[in-house]
Amino acid sequence: MAKTQKTYNCQSCGAISSKWSGKCEACHEWNTITEEIQQAAPKGLGTKKKGRQIELVSLSGSPSKTYPRHMSGINEFDRVMGGGFVPGSATLIGGDPGIGKSTLLLQVVCALAKKDKRCVYVSGEEAVDQVRMRAQRLGLADAPVELASATNVRDIVASVEGGEKPVSLLVIDSIQTMFIDALDSAPGTVTQVRTSAQEIIRTAKSKGISVMFVGHVTKDGQIAGPRVLEHMVDTVLHFEGDRSHQFRILRGVKNRFGPTDEIGVFEMAGHGLDEVDNPSALFLSQRHQDVAGSAVLAALEGTRPLLVEVQALVAPSSLAAPRRAVLGYDHNRLAMIAAVLETRCGISLSGHDIFLNIAGGIRIAEPAADVAVAAALISALSGEALPADSVFFGEIGLAGEIRQVPQPDIRLKEASKLGFEQAIMPMVKNRKAPPPKGIKLVEADHVNKIANLFSGSDVHQMQV
Repeated sequence: MAKTQKTYNCQSCGAISSKWSGKCEACHEWNTITEEIQQAAPKGLGTKKKGRQIELVSLSGSPSKTYPRHMSGINEFDRVMGGGFVPGSATLIGGDPGIGKSTLLLQVVCALAKKDKRCVYVSGEEAVDQVRMRAQRLGLADAPVELASATNVRDIVASVEGGEKPVSLLVIDSIQTMFIDALDSAPGTVTQVRTSAQEIIRTAKSKGISVMFVGHVTKDGQIAGPRVLEHMVDTVLHFEGDRSHQFRILRGVKNRFGPTDEIGVFEMAGHGLDEVDNPSALFLSQRHQDVAGSAVLAALEGTRPLLVEVQALVAPSSLAAPRRAVLGYDHNRLAMIAAVLETRCGISLSGHDIFLNIAGGIRIAEPAADVAVAAALISALSGEALPADSVFFGEIGLAGEIRQVPQPDIRLKEASKLGFEQAIMPMVKNRKAPPPKGIKLVEADHVNKIANLFSGSDVHQMQV
């Protein structure tokens, strides 16, 4: 008879230890270790019985079946997914509480169900009537979606495997509420989350069902549960945004069937989430062109060019350690740019408070924002406004050099489409295509040339 044994699992990272402690030695989180009871394998299992020989095939063989993608019709969502759902794929979406994950998935599942696809929505957090109330508020009550309020994985698997018509999409809201009755641990623990997801994914891949998991997040914004959960699924999406703004960003951080770092932009309205077809124009709609400290960044999120406003405020500080407040940008990268400006350009920022904001509630992580951040800081310190018809992009090194960034032609095309006439950018060698008509390129190789914008020299006279 197999014996049971006690293990102590960290609910943050999934590390296993032989005894309880207040702090996890793997992720250094406090009060995350809980006791779980596991069924030990019988002694000698796997040592006497030989395994079954599996069939090995050639890499050059053609697939036995072709699986066309299921397009939901919500273009921003399909864009992030790489063109729609792949049958048999597993997707994990995470985001802060109340950001709109359930609203987005309900809109997606209803849109796909209206295309004569069998879609099942299983909620472990809400009753069926509560889901119906949200559907009525969104105007989706007439969609042929099958609802259920359940948490037992065995019951869910048996339900989707039955029926005359195969299931195309299964939504699990959320994976932390699911459990398998063969395990003694409580729902939401590392063992339950890992085993429940594994059982559902196994069924989905064998039956060709696209499954979407909703995942809770920790206080740091990471998806709760074992890290192996993100490795098990095919696609990981993050739904993010500032609650003080109406914009929501759906970002793909992992995708086995499409590009990563792709984003979809939505606007939260009373009737649900609306797609934003041209986010660049929307982010710049309230920009004041004659204000110091404002620069337009030509960013690139995945394959999508995006123009956003970088706002900076530099004020004298009375504190021994001046403040550095950042929204939508990396705090450490701002400190590096400030150090480069002070060391390589002689611009004193050490005695000033610095406030930096990416307008619209979006977060920019790529190094190509360095030049726009530096220009905004210098503009805010000097009190001189940047040219209103200019965009900025480029990476700044520690020596003050401005380095090339990927796909400058796509950035320039987006800037030209929105009426910008000038681009301050790195020097490009071996240009493959001429720049768009109507936009002047100002190529700089050092951050000193960005500082010259405020020395009384005309930007059009800078070296190209």
